[in-house]
Amino acid sequence: MRMVQSARREIGLSASEQPTKGNARRVKICLAASGGGHLRQMTDIQKVWEPHDAFIVSERSILAETLARKHRAHFVQHYAFGQIGLGKPFVMLSGMVRNFCQSIRIAVKERPEIVITTGAAAVFWTCMFCRLLGARLIVIESFARFDGPSVFGRLIKRFASDLVVQSSALKAKWPDAHMFDPFRMLAGERPLKQPLVFATVGATLPFDRLVDAVLDARQKGAIPERLVLQTGTGCAFALPKDDAGLTCVETLDFDDLQALLVDAELVIAHAGTGSLITALRQGCRVVAMPRLHSKGEVYDDHQLEIVEAFQQRGLIEYAADENELISAIERARARTPVMATTEPKALSEWLETQIAATVRPG
Repeated sequence: MRMVQSARREIGLSASEQPTKGNARRVKICLAASGGGHLRQMTDIQKVWEPHDAFIVSERSILAETLARKHRAHFVQHYAFGQIGLGKPFVMLSGMVRNFCQSIRIAVKERPEIVITTGAAAVFWTCMFCRLLGARLIVIESFARFDGPSVFGRLIKRFASDLVVQSSALKAKWPDAHMFDPFRMLAGERPLKQPLVFATVGATLPFDRLVDAVLDARQKGAIPERLVLQTGTGCAFALPKDDAGLTCVETLDFDDLQALLVDAELVIAHAGTGSLITALRQGCRVVAMPRLHSKGEVYDDHQLEIVEAFQQRGLIEYAADENELISAIERARARTPVMATTEPKALSEWLETQIAATVRPG
């Protein structure tokens, strides 16, 4: 072993440059994505980056920590540009400064050859510093952006080596981008379901209005089955303790979540693409209730765009607010369930060609 290591030093190859099976050199890749649906999109293209010397940069979330058990990962401080609009400019600036320093350390330590990012603000500085150090920057605008670009996308676009969009509407606005629409309907047998409802606020932000609406619907008899309610951390509501059919958890391990969705007949979720697609893949009936910027629940109203796009495809029922949740549940129970997913085959093939053509910068 010492002789092999010595030989590697003499010919000047780092560990990431050693030949792999088939004589394909492993490329050092940074996967930069914030902790919810953005990061879930990285799991869709896992077969692209897994054979290489890949590492993850994200903010802490259940999905990020699950991935970190199997892959090298760095965590950065959460912040978002939308915090200014919510009247939290100093929270945003404090988080950004911490994130800025963390990102410098990661970029200098790792020096990736390629950065693949799906956004958002939490990984902006990591992308920028790696780009300054010579990395190729591939920006994949979030699947959640059907009609218009994100703030992250608009800011990072000018620095990108390549830009990818995932809807024809966005391609029309950014004609120089590569376009891969990943959305696919699924055929085949739906998993055998149990009398189980799963309600989730998602992996990152709290959503007390959804928690309250779900508990109210259960109290009124609209959810008689076993109910698993994922509340997020810091839920403001006193949760019932005398309901034997109700299980409340703040967070769920991603693998446990996947197993739960196999059994769940109905899913009630915030309107994040990660939550919706993950449920639709398992053939769950889905009701989505979007977070609203006007109520301080999210940094912008992109979840309204998401529910409209999913509803137009006939995939989900939409509850505009807590007053509509029960009727949306009734509609979901009455409809024929469908299965859908995001299929990244074309994007994956394109990424593989880009990685194969990469050489370490001078």
